[in-house]
Amino acid sequence: MAGEDNDRQNKGLKLLWILDVQNIPCAREAILHGSGGSVAAGLLYFLATSRVKRSFDVGLVGFVFTTLGSWFYCRINNAYLRVQQRQLQDSIRNKVAYEGTALDPTKKTKAPSDPS
Repeated sequence: MAGEDNDRQNKGLKLLWILDVQNIPCAREAILHGSGGSVAAGLLYFLATSRVKRSFDVGLVGFVFTTLGSWFYCRINNAYLRVQQRQLQDSIRNKVAYEGTALDPTKKTKAPSDPS
């Protein structure tokens, strides 16, 4: 029994049997933002026009665009953060490697004084 619960936890939550929401970064937030965007778009369109079918269509389009927009925004931010993290790790590694040597960038070299 304990093994079955462990297998269930490792599988994660699959949305439409394709998208693993628990293990894919940004998937959960994108789906939540998309559902909120669809409700807002559909409700506002319905309040403005009182057309039920068209409001559903607007809500569906709102879900797709809000989900994709949130997904790409999150993925781009994560990629940007990974690049910054890699640059920071490289600079820390270089500081440790060059510390105390002549190549140490924090060491100030004295310029030769010109007596003239």
